[in-house]
Amino acid sequence: MRVYVPLTLPGLAEAHKAGQLGPAPLDAYAVTPALREWYVSDDIEELEYAALSRAAQASLRRLAADPDAPRRRVVVAVDVPEGAAVADPDRALDESALGEVRLAAAVPLSKAAAVHVDADDAEADVAAAAAALGAADHGDEDARFTVDGAEDHELMWFGVQELPNLL
Repeated sequence: MRVYVPLTLPGLAEAHKAGQLGPAPLDAYAVTPALREWYVSDDIEELEYAALSRAAQASLRRLAADPDAPRRRVVVAVDVPEGAAVADPDRALDESALGEVRLAAAVPLSKAAAVHVDADDAEADVAAAAAALGAADHGDEDARFTVDGAEDHELMWFGVQELPNLL
């Protein structure tokens, strides 16, 4: 099963140094039954992209909580055994929790399939989005527009072997 773990660049550096994503439990995103139902699609690529996008939004939240982190969203795609990622059944119908799963154990970085990171040219929009997140959560439409601006930037794909150069 492919899951998407939201991080920041400092979090990615820690994972690289430790050789694993952790400590557990880890919040991640995956193609869950609720995500499938919400997006009404059988196209696995579309659903995987939706899960990746949800993880990118969670990475933005991590950036908002860490003002010292470089303003670039980071998502690590990892493959875990079926059943290792569990969705909270009490939040299955909660739109804000679509695709959300929890991993009970740390994941070796060797299980990573790819790393997705914002390009340098996204930093200004991502910084503005992280700063506007609180107001957007409280219903400010202008702030929501700013947050949505970060989503206009596609995350770049990097192979795991490229981590040392990325960091």
